Amino acid sequence: MINSILIANRGEIASRVIRTCRKMGIRSIAVFSDADRDALFVQEADAAVHLGESNPQTSYLNQEKLLAVCAQHQVDAVHPGYGFLSENAEFARKCQAAGVIFIGPRAEAIEAMGSKSNAKTIMKQNEVPVIPGYQGADQSTETLSQAAHDIGFPVLLKATAGGGGKGMRIVHTAKELNGSIDAAKREAQNAFGNDELIIEKYIASGRHIEFQILGDQHGKVVHILERECTIQRRYQKVIEESPSPVLTPELRQKMGEAALKAAQALNYDNAGTVEFIFDDQSQQFYFLEVNTRLQVEHPVTEEITGLDLVQLQIEIAEGHPLVLNQADIQANGYAVECRLYAEDAANDFLPVTGTIQQWSVPNVEGLRVETAIQSGAEISMHYDPMIAKLIVWDAQRATAHRKMKYVLRHLQCLGITTNQDFLIQLFDHPHITQGKYDTHFLANEFNLKPSGGIQGSLETKAGMAATLYNWQQRQYQRSLLRGVPPGWRSNFYAHQKETYTLEITQNGEKHSEDVIIKYRYLNHQQFEFVVGDTTEQVKLIEAINNQVCFEASGIRYIFYLAKAQQTYYLRNEHLGGVTLKLQERLPQKEAEKVKGGYEAPMPSQIIKVLVAQGQEVKSGDGLIVLSSMKMENTIAADEDGTVAEIYTEEGASVEAGFLLVKVD
Repeated sequence: MINSILIANRGEIASRVIRTCRKMGIRSIAVFSDADRDALFVQEADAAVHLGESNPQTSYLNQEKLLAVCAQHQVDAVHPGYGFLSENAEFARKCQAAGVIFIGPRAEAIEAMGSKSNAKTIMKQNEVPVIPGYQGADQSTETLSQAAHDIGFPVLLKATAGGGGKGMRIVHTAKELNGSIDAAKREAQNAFGNDELIIEKYIASGRHIEFQILGDQHGKVVHILERECTIQRRYQKVIEESPSPVLTPELRQKMGEAALKAAQALNYDNAGTVEFIFDDQSQQFYFLEVNTRLQVEHPVTEEITGLDLVQLQIEIAEGHPLVLNQADIQANGYAVECRLYAEDAANDFLPVTGTIQQWSVPNVEGLRVETAIQSGAEISMHYDPMIAKLIVWDAQRATAHRKMKYVLRHLQCLGITTNQDFLIQLFDHPHITQGKYDTHFLANEFNLKPSGGIQGSLETKAGMAATLYNWQQRQYQRSLLRGVPPGWRSNFYAHQKETYTLEITQNGEKHSEDVIIKYRYLNHQQFEFVVGDTTEQVKLIEAINNQVCFEASGIRYIFYLAKAQQTYYLRNEHLGGVTLKLQERLPQKEAEKVKGGYEAPMPSQIIKVLVAQGQEVKSGDGLIVLSSMKMENTIAADEDGTVAEIYTEEGASVEAGFLLVKVD
């Protein structure tokens, strides 16, 4: 009997496990780093223990600290969530040696699937279809290069350890092969401490379909249907849904049987996922990997089956036999999940940091929100930039998608750049609606619509909202002054002017434009606004808390607003979201860019300096390798030159805009 569980994780998955612990009457113990001291999951747990610094290596990945907490608090079991130590066989064994139950599969199963090379060998031996490729002990560049030529381009390089797209490269030509091998090995080493690669034939038009599996300690395994996870960017899933829009009953049965073979081959005894790639052209499917843990997208399966997978994990860990029978597992309705990230979709999905000033979600039947975010929460550079998972259930796929669009339009996440508008546009796309897409959909067929420009409806109406909000705040302060009548202005007939800066990303480059708002107060909350050559009569209805409501040209607008110093974060459910920065009355001179300088695009850690002072470089050569929020980026030269100065070093942490290197 498990009476207490330490959750060796953070964020929304920690909150998720805490919820099931409470339901089962189990005491939950959270652990937290410096960055998470005030996080919601820490507040929700029955007890919480500080682990140390924000760096995961000294906190959430420090096995000895976690086991010491287990001993100190007499913990019965550890739930690792996903990521961090969830697929670490060594940690599972250490827990067992310490008399603590590891809520996950046996260490042997984790170990067997921890190497993609070994996993493919096991699956091939057990008649699970695998992709043609190379997995071998000889990891020399020469051998890997020869294998790639033998397989035929394009090929896919994959790190045998870990997942999430780390250490993964698509190679289309022989010319780019050696550089891709070096980059994949380096990224794999940094992410997993293991630079071993496998090479597979690259399937150009494929769909990512995975099957949830469950096994108990008595030899019984079942699969709990599929999840379609094809829509991805940088190998990270964006949308997950079930049932898959392309699986026939016959194909579902075949893939389910293959998933069971994989589970039986491992003597699997907890929750896991068997991932397949489905080839649209040949209608064949191939084994990709087994995730020996709970998946990020597990709520999709829970919503269509009514099961609590975390509860089942705990019961299996206690030794209870599964009472589920394969024939009884049926899908009820349809579920879809999307991931809200702190990232700039218009700037190649680069992650961002900052403070969420305002957070709220609409009250929609069938909506489930998994998050550990609240207003005032910080998004730091140390962890994954996912803010929340939004899950919608409905009887039909089309109505669930419609509900999801409604949720995305009415959700408030103000104070930070997110992929919210990207998700709205995604769910509006006809190919998503029709289920016609593959893993390259975002790269090849989806174009993010840019902002409408300074004369666009969103920007001008947002500028009006910010101006009215400011006016109302000043009006309130004026009313506190004795003898000053409401609505009073010393320059009643003159137009006031507010200038806001709008940052726009186009073709991966950011630039600024001015939104100039001229206005004057007339009477009875009536205003005259002049934007460009257009004059509008505007009536302020209300400007309280974080909401501004006004009427312009007979149309009523509601903007939700958060303000941090002179920056305004605004969102309208129909027009979308925008960030405006109010310029000072006396504009400040912008800092001059260093000619030939290369800056950090986001808060990052320096992984590798690829050049030396005085070295000649060609356009396209790598200069610096950065890592932020578990993602690696290489800063490359955009013209030929000579490295004049290097302003950083490996291991350093830098802020966005930090000058890294100068090339003459």
